[in-house]
Amino acid sequence: MTLTTPGLLFPAISLLLLAYTNRFLVLAQLIRQLCSNIEDHRSEVVMKQIKSLKKRISLIKSMQIYGILSFLLCTIAMFALFIDYEMPGKVFFGLSIISLSISLILSLWEIIISTNALNLELEGLEKKK
Repeated sequence: MTLTTPGLLFPAISLLLLAYTNRFLVLAQLIRQLCSNIEDHRSEVVMKQIKSLKKRISLIKSMQIYGILSFLLCTIAMFALFIDYEMPGKVFFGLSIISLSISLILSLWEIIISTNALNLELEGLEKKK
């Protein structure tokens, strides 16, 4: 295993963390918007949305934690390989891939919840008609 192998993950992890941050910012904006209009919308749909938003915030936090951990482990793997500690480098790289996989699984879960939340919104619109 060479130093460049873990180096290949750097751009992918960086882009993934950027995507997670964007999801978080959009979610924060949605929550702020919901808070400013909460007096007008105390319906069952809004209460379900609030529950969904809380879960999504928690998942995004975990996604970011595992993404950052993956980045850190990848960096440690590169350093270990740089100082010719091949076995520890392989172990840290493997842990980095596992951490990245957990982050992606959490991301998938968050996307499923997000889609369900959009369906709730659509149900709310249908009820208004």
